[in-house]
Amino acid sequence: MFYNVYSERLKEKYGEKVYKLPVNLPVSCPNRDNTTNRGGCFYCGSKGTGFESLPSSMNVKQQLLSNMDYIGKKYNAKKFIAYFQNFSNTYMPLPDFKNAVNEAVLPNIIGIDISTRPDCIAEEYLRILGELENIDIGIELGLQSVNFHTLESINRGHTLAEFIDSVQIIKKFGFNICVHMILDLPQDDMTDVIEGAKILSALKINSVKLHSLYISKGSEYEKLYTEGKLKLLTSDDYIERCAAFLRHLSPEIAVQRLIGRAPQEDSIIANFNMSWWKIKDLIEEKMENLNAVQGDLCNYLGGKAVKQFIK
Repeated sequence: MFYNVYSERLKEKYGEKVYKLPVNLPVSCPNRDNTTNRGGCFYCGSKGTGFESLPSSMNVKQQLLSNMDYIGKKYNAKKFIAYFQNFSNTYMPLPDFKNAVNEAVLPNIIGIDISTRPDCIAEEYLRILGELENIDIGIELGLQSVNFHTLESINRGHTLAEFIDSVQIIKKFGFNICVHMILDLPQDDMTDVIEGAKILSALKINSVKLHSLYISKGSEYEKLYTEGKLKLLTSDDYIERCAAFLRHLSPEIAVQRLIGRAPQEDSIIANFNMSWWKIKDLIEEKMENLNAVQGDLCNYLGGKAVKQFIK
């Protein structure tokens, strides 16, 4: 394989395939609720990024048991990760957060992953997760770009500084860190994409999720796109950027996905109107044609300028 596949790492650790079960909480985001009135990230629609999730009106235990029953029967699955997926899942009062994660401690749940924003990380929430026994904890941070100007232009509501701060806080607790990156933001160029791989490598992130830019219904980008004010990159651009990102990414970092998925009914454009698996195959074909593997250009850490003097 041309890259470090996350699912294979889980299989090696637990002796069998592990499945993620989405959990949908009735939460929002500090970038879009009434406390800020910022309007949210320009790419984010009214439904957030939850995909194949059950209604948030169901409690955590009900959602997990329902998904566990379906996935378990379909794939003969026995081990699962509870994935708190949509919006910012630490953006709530501490007692509510504690109740939600405690509900996820069920038989066959071997891990809990919390998806949130860098500006929603505080030690008080992580201590609650640290109290859970025999559960692997993962924190998924939406970063999308390392370029400050890009983050500002997409109305992200935080900068690179908050991301670095959140990583340092999480590392105190020893939790796994996954970072989400959009590789084809029109404001970024190839240098930004490569720098993103370098920064995540230098921070020793555990895993990454890569995806293309979706145009979600109800988003600011839908308006700009329909008005002809937003020019999107091509699938070839994405594939080229993904290959460059992987080559500069530390081989120790697992790749949870090369391309995401979005429901057609909630998007006007997603994945260049191609199937996700086709793009995945094209990325792997690109790596093969380049005779490249993940990390083969990761030669910039550990004192690059003085390595010539060290034998």
